[in-house]
Amino acid sequence: MLRWYQHKLTTRPVLTQGITTAVLFAVGDVIAQQYVEKKGPPNHEFARTARMAFYGTVVFRNKNIEMFARVAVDQSLFAPTSLFVFLSSMSIMEGTSPSDKLEKSYTTALLRNWMVWPFVQLINFRFVPLEQRVIVANTILLGWNCYLSYINNLGASSSDPSV
Repeated sequence: MLRWYQHKLTTRPVLTQGITTAVLFAVGDVIAQQYVEKKGPPNHEFARTARMAFYGTVVFRNKNIEMFARVAVDQSLFAPTSLFVFLSSMSIMEGTSPSDKLEKSYTTALLRNWMVWPFVQLINFRFVPLEQRVIVANTILLGWNCYLSYINNLGASSSDPSV
């Protein structure tokens, strides 16, 4: 059986990996329902198991969906949080009001972030080999850090953060 599976992985890798992942997601759900939740076979939610198998086949194995999901999570959770922490902590270290700095700079910085990072990350995840992704991101990060320094200090000399 192992030889047959390895042959299928070589001859039909996408289909074989998709089916394997679907089966693993479905079996994981069966284990959760029967051994963790102890529902018993009469109360098994087959639609739930089917959803898990579908997710395993279509969503989890689809590299484009996975890539867009990674970028979406990064840009909807990490970017807003890290900008908030950056501007607030810089303000505290400078002895100024975090709320004033956030009001003045946060929205502009976040919008600028969304103009740069989603595209950088999509290209990075799609075309750059795993071992080189950090250096690509760090190269762009150098320019981004320059921008953050600039926008963080805008209040000292100008009140127009739209630059």
